[in-house]
Amino acid sequence: METSENLPVKRIGVLTSGGDAPGMNAAVRSIVRAAIDEGFEVFGIKDGFLGLHQDRFVSLDRACVNDIITRGGTFLGTARFTAFKEESIRAEAIENLKKHKIDALITIGGDGTYTGALRLHEMGVKCIGVPASIDNDVHGTEYSIGFDTASNNIMQNMDRLRDTSSSHHRVTIVEVMGRHCGDLAVIGGIAGGADYIITPEAEFKKESLFSKVSQAFASGKRHALICLCENIINAETLASELECTTGIECRATVLGHIQRGGSPSAMDRVLASQLGFYAVKLIAAGEYGKCVGIENNRLIATDIVEAINTPKKTKVTDYIHLSSKIS
Repeated sequence: METSENLPVKRIGVLTSGGDAPGMNAAVRSIVRAAIDEGFEVFGIKDGFLGLHQDRFVSLDRACVNDIITRGGTFLGTARFTAFKEESIRAEAIENLKKHKIDALITIGGDGTYTGALRLHEMGVKCIGVPASIDNDVHGTEYSIGFDTASNNIMQNMDRLRDTSSSHHRVTIVEVMGRHCGDLAVIGGIAGGADYIITPEAEFKKESLFSKVSQAFASGKRHALICLCENIINAETLASELECTTGIECRATVLGHIQRGGSPSAMDRVLASQLGFYAVKLIAAGEYGKCVGIENNRLIATDIVEAINTPKKTKVTDYIHLSSKIS
């Protein structure tokens, strides 16, 4: 007699959760097309786990995902839903999956999304996670969807800030996202020609920064760009202290959510398409409770528990020697 664990999958659901990331739409597109090719029906769930709980289900076909590969954000929507931590709330959400005869669920997002997927998996739902986070802080993949686009956004904005910084002979501090991961600051900063990069992974000493800026300007440098990862020091405070200490004009710019926006890069479109396709292949093969990723240009699958409990190996260690001092 077949149990719910080994019954064949006929219908899958897909949702996007947590912070939006450019490429989420490309992932949904890939999932829908790959699933249809496998003979599955596909339902999109609007507004993440909130929509899962509030029964916001919509049938998806090929026509629904035409042209969305070019769009940033997520057409399914996303929402923060802290109540999903409660088992009773998850149980109600699972009833909605049963109501729509959803046999497996693909969740697209970061570590918070993975945690939600794990809790559902522990309650018997067949789940696969797809990493989408501009911070690139998810274990189980070298790159997450949205990181490349966000890095390019940082680079482009730093290019613009360099023009005004150079014109006024000032120091500009550019604060970028990342939470507690310095990948965006390092990759975006190097690409944007930052003179100094401040990340959580490397010890930061204000006195050392002030001294290097003073020495650089004394040697003839006329402007400088500093790329600062958030949650280390307030950018406005650092700019004020640097100006007071060195006598050099300094301004702070917090890029904020502008980093998330815009059409996804070619890399993010391709990565999202690969990961979405692979997620469906895992379901077709009867593998659940995993998240997909890419490492050394090879698609991999990692247990969601491992992905949540293992710290992400960041790109900082590969590049920190390029960004340690004023050029």
